Amino acid sequence: MDPLKKFLYAGVDLVADTSEKFTKTVHELVDKGKISSTEGKKLVDEWIEKADTAKDEFEQRVKELSQKVGVSERNDEEQLEQLRKKVADLEAKLGKGATSSKKEKAAAA
Repeated sequence: MDPLKKFLYAGVDLVADTSEKFTKTVHELVDKGKISSTEGKKLVDEWIEKADTAKDEFEQRVKELSQKVGVSERNDEEQLEQLRKKVADLEAKLGKGATSSKKEKAAAA
């Protein structure tokens, strides 16, 4: 799961950087008088809308891919709790196994 998270975070960083640069460029064009502030706002709003749509589509594709390869959607806390339960179960089994072994050895002696 860790490589998948790294990939997703890299994608988020890329979109954030691109959005920031796009917005800065539009503001520079407005400041230079190349486009009006209304046109600039419209461009930025359209960019944000397209970025949101692309983000939603990307998240859906990742979700589908995760399901295909069997990657769980549980959060880290849920995974940690499940691991704690497994450890407790194993410790309980080991404790019972050790007690049984001692009793068996004592009975055999």
